[in-house]
Amino acid sequence: MTRAALLFVAALFAQQPGFSLAPAGPLLAQQAPASAAAASPLDYEVFKTRVQPILTSVRKGNARCIACHSRGGGNSYLEPLAPGSTTYTEEQSRRNFGRVQRLVTPGNPLNSILLMNPLAQEAGGSHWHGGGKHWQSQNDPEWQVLATWVRGQASAR
Repeated sequence: MTRAALLFVAALFAQQPGFSLAPAGPLLAQQAPASAAAASPLDYEVFKTRVQPILTSVRKGNARCIACHSRGGGNSYLEPLAPGSTTYTEEQSRRNFGRVQRLVTPGNPLNSILLMNPLAQEAGGSHWHGGGKHWQSQNDPEWQVLATWVRGQASAR
């Protein structure tokens, strides 16, 4: 393939929604910039007060999200809690926000990994998620909080 053809193909990919040159995988576990909240169409305060507690809550029959998603590796998007702590510091919450927002498509919950992977397939979820299916329906109150946040609706507050 000629250089011009490669540049043309690269330009086509760059125009696709959701395309990013940002690295993926284990780098999600690295620090997100503090300015991530300012640049995001998602509401940081709603994330901190409504969404983040869902990600740390006890799961009946399943592990808490934080149990698997704070251990490092490609699927690690949450900060580990300090030993004995049950909440995050402001700095940790901002880093979590910077990482978690990469798992959603603002305005479109049904195209957001954060909502679709832990949702039962019978409810429209994906087949992925080794940690179990946390929500059996899109009407589940937790799923609705996340969906409302992703849509950017004020009722998530």
